[in-house]
Amino acid sequence: MAKKDINEMSFLDHLEDLRWHLIRICLAVIIVATFAFIFSRFIFDVIIFAPTKMNFPTYDFLCNAANFIGINTTFCAEEMPMIIQNRTMAGQFSADIWTAILAGFVISFPYVIYQLWKFISPGLHSNERKHSRGFIIISSLLFFIGVLFGYYIVTPLSLNFLANYSISEIVDNQIDISSYIALVRSSALASGLIFELPIIIYFLTKIGLVTPEILKKYRKYALVIVLILSAIITPPDIASQVIVAIPIIILYQVSIYISKIVIRNQKRKEKQHV
Repeated sequence: MAKKDINEMSFLDHLEDLRWHLIRICLAVIIVATFAFIFSRFIFDVIIFAPTKMNFPTYDFLCNAANFIGINTTFCAEEMPMIIQNRTMAGQFSADIWTAILAGFVISFPYVIYQLWKFISPGLHSNERKHSRGFIIISSLLFFIGVLFGYYIVTPLSLNFLANYSISEIVDNQIDISSYIALVRSSALASGLIFELPIIIYFLTKIGLVTPEILKKYRKYALVIVLILSAIITPPDIASQVIVAIPIIILYQVSIYISKIVIRNQKRKEKQHV
């Protein structure tokens, strides 16, 4: 059956269309997650648990930087002062399943964005669709950069700080596997989603909810929110918060520029139709 024109579709038709896009997204995530589950040993040993080893690239870089400056740091330690263990019967199995699902979502993210784009694109004008062809590539690239930033910057900074934080020599850091994976997951996913800010601002500007003037007016409030957000996803030390805050501030500035371009193009189209 031929697909209905967007103008002829009822609310229920839109819901049915959305349902099929969501089904395709779920199937894609499940298929990729299945392969991730099969190769889970590699994912855990090489990726998930890599930040617990002191030869992790981030630690090497920070250790060399500290040695160059001439200061002592925990980044030069021989091993991380913590033990990861499982405390529940189904703990390792649950960790395996949820990590596979997470990997499925991250790897299939371009397809997820493609399906969402297929749902909203019929509501755009032909020239808008033409100028938005790079949406899938740009949004996927920003997401992957954010995930890598969370994995190589936020995760090791948080892990190193929390593992070395001690209230007494009596207390050993014996970390449950679910707690450790939650740290890696939240750091990577939160950073990936934060890096989607320019895309979000683009669409908010397109529908008239945001303007460059609003973004500039509330820039100082946005800065406070950024610092609070940095404090949430990083350990409570100034250096880590600044490292995380800098790219978010840059993304905010880029978002203002994108909003300006959208408004300028809209005004140009309005003049052409006058």
